[in-house]
Amino acid sequence: MEVRVRFAPSPTGFLHVGGARTALFGWLFARKAKGKFILRIEDTDTERSSKASEESIIEDLRWCKIDWDEGPDIGGMYGPYRQTERVEKGIYDIYLRELIDRGSAYYALYSDSNSKEIVKVFNSHDEAADYRSNGKSVTVNFKVPKGKTYFHDIAKGDMEFDNSTFEDMIIAKSNGFPTYNFAVVVDDHLMKISHVIRGEDHLTNTPKQIMIYKALEWELPEFMHIPLILGPDRTPLSKRHGATAVNYFRSYGIINIAFINYLSLLGWNVNEEVFNPIEKIESFDLYSLSNKPSVFDYKKIEWINGQHMRKMSVEELIDNFKAWALSENPEALKWFDDLDYSKNVFDICRQKVNTLKVLYEFARPFFEEVSLDEESKSILKKDGIEEFLSIFKDRIQSLDNWSVESVEKTLRDISINMPRKDLFQILRIALLGQKVTPGLFESIYVLGKKRVVERIEKI
Repeated sequence: MEVRVRFAPSPTGFLHVGGARTALFGWLFARKAKGKFILRIEDTDTERSSKASEESIIEDLRWCKIDWDEGPDIGGMYGPYRQTERVEKGIYDIYLRELIDRGSAYYALYSDSNSKEIVKVFNSHDEAADYRSNGKSVTVNFKVPKGKTYFHDIAKGDMEFDNSTFEDMIIAKSNGFPTYNFAVVVDDHLMKISHVIRGEDHLTNTPKQIMIYKALEWELPEFMHIPLILGPDRTPLSKRHGATAVNYFRSYGIINIAFINYLSLLGWNVNEEVFNPIEKIESFDLYSLSNKPSVFDYKKIEWINGQHMRKMSVEELIDNFKAWALSENPEALKWFDDLDYSKNVFDICRQKVNTLKVLYEFARPFFEEVSLDEESKSILKKDGIEEFLSIFKDRIQSLDNWSVESVEKTLRDISINMPRKDLFQILRIALLGQKVTPGLFESIYVLGKKRVVERIEKI
């Protein structure tokens, strides 16, 4: 049996980190099994769905290094891959009629004065069409069978639900659009999905879907419901805990490999913390994922990002920075005319930062003239500062052997009646306009003698 896994987001907002993790685990499983990963857009909620949301989700998935073999943008053997397009083709109508003809579903006519009151149930397709043509509200409702529903969940084990806890459910709305629990069954069956991998918030939907599978006499896929990602208070991660959308982390300056690295740790037991999940596909085991909820740690994802920033080559770092700057700070793309200088700047700046956003703030003074705030200006006007900067400039100009070591020795050899840490802070402000910078000696070395002298003379 070919492994076929789908990720089926609703385009009603941004891609949530929980959805991204589900997609990642499904993608890793499909790729290891040499199977297919399918992207399907579940957009039957026409009031809330939007093309902009769909495009954003697709862009975020690609940023997460997740690709697909079939989908709305590339097509495939079992398309279309948007539910609204499948509605237009009448795909769901076929199986609605079949369920009604089998006696597993029925039409329900609702009261004109009370939209929740059913006034008649019937099985005639022609009668339903007549009512609808006269503006009446008619739905298709699934008849929940008596007994119990059983299934095996890869994460949870054997599951049992008493059908008496469920009421008959609407599977097609009065506008003809299928509801989630019906559409997902039809789509998964026709697209030959072998494994349904999703968050455990869908667990109670599964028995309803299995009832429909059985009513149509279709083979069940395997199910896996991944534990939810929690906030620090151990409730489902939401906006009240902080940002939850993938595009926030992109904007914040998290690198994609670091992002999926951190998501992988939320359930995948790996014997290291900093790694590239794509390089570990062969060691991924869907069946050994943790069944315990994971707490999202905003500080930990920053730390992991910082590790990747320092671990990758400076060329890779610059490529990632350029991709980030393109949408966040496009003026920074002008920094790379002198690539050797840029590499040196980024190499020293990355040692103290954990995001591309902070890297931008650290690197900017090396490329642009930074305006001093009033506090910094007052510091440079203190007694003795002018004398110190003059001595420093002369010493730097006469330095023949330009190295980090010679810069450090020159600075330490300057004798002036002022604490050395204060002198170093003054130089940070004078040269880079900031109190917090990369290592001072390394910064002076990278700036180069000419830039250092020019910046001192401008004060």
